Amino acid sequence: MAGHGYETGRLNLPFVGIATFGKRPYVEDWATIDADVAVMGAPFDAGTQFRAGARFGPRSVREASTLFSFGHAGAYDHEDDCTYLPAGVRIVDIGDADIVHTDTARSHDNIRTGVQAMLAAGALPVVIGGDHSVNIPIIEAFEGQGEIHILQIDAHLDFVDERHGVRVGHGSPMRRAAEKPWVTGLTQVGIRNVSSTAREGYEASRAMGSDILSVRQMRALGARAVIGRIPAGARVYVTLDIDGFCPSIAPGTGTPSHGGFLYYEVLEMLQALAERHEVVGMDLVEVAPDYDPTQSTSILAAQILLNFLGFIFHARLGK
Repeated sequence: MAGHGYETGRLNLPFVGIATFGKRPYVEDWATIDADVAVMGAPFDAGTQFRAGARFGPRSVREASTLFSFGHAGAYDHEDDCTYLPAGVRIVDIGDADIVHTDTARSHDNIRTGVQAMLAAGALPVVIGGDHSVNIPIIEAFEGQGEIHILQIDAHLDFVDERHGVRVGHGSPMRRAAEKPWVTGLTQVGIRNVSSTAREGYEASRAMGSDILSVRQMRALGARAVIGRIPAGARVYVTLDIDGFCPSIAPGTGTPSHGGFLYYEVLEMLQALAERHEVVGMDLVEVAPDYDPTQSTSILAAQILLNFLGFIFHARLGK
């Protein structure tokens, strides 16, 4: 190793060590968060109505994220001719919200507490699910944080009001969000084909301020035009269901729906969003790794999260 200054210290390859998100520092005490970004797992999947397994999403996405852990001084992008996520952007992993088996209310309470701790610390909250019901306590945590607009990228509308008395399943998070007075509207992109929401749900969604676009409509408009439909000046929260992508590249999910987005379509929407709007938080949900032995779904999730964080802080730093 002598004579190679860049090889001093540990090499710390992706397959070595503890798999925190991006191999960033772990903060166990939520009262001591001091970072620009805090990543939390929400391994809850009791809200599913078909194939469960997203409880293992946070663990699998963290492991996949180690693939991108070489960029200690940031990641250079030759297309944009800039370095994303330079060393000055502090990212920490605060572990998982505690999940109490069979107890949705307590599990959701713990998720909400984690997001509240991240917001209190001034860190951008990033939550890895878990099924899409985890978005419900996340949005509840934004009470008192000012008005937000939600960008949802998803195959399904998730606007069910109630099914057999259940109001907090993974088919209802956007309905619960739209009811919040601090949520000013939703942009729901990728919604397609046979869905989990009846016609009445679509009518209710539009009546409550939603802009609904299918994959084909998004492609006709283009990524930047879609983001241009979000009201100017809106502070935006992003919820990304991995089934918004085509299952040909993201099979590891409980409710796959063919005809979804490809990688760059979503990436370009997120880049345009970061350039035009303040992003206040995000979640990525429904990764169920047992349905994807290639791990490509988890790698896709980790890659999209890290790139999006790069776009957000590039815009914030003005570089």
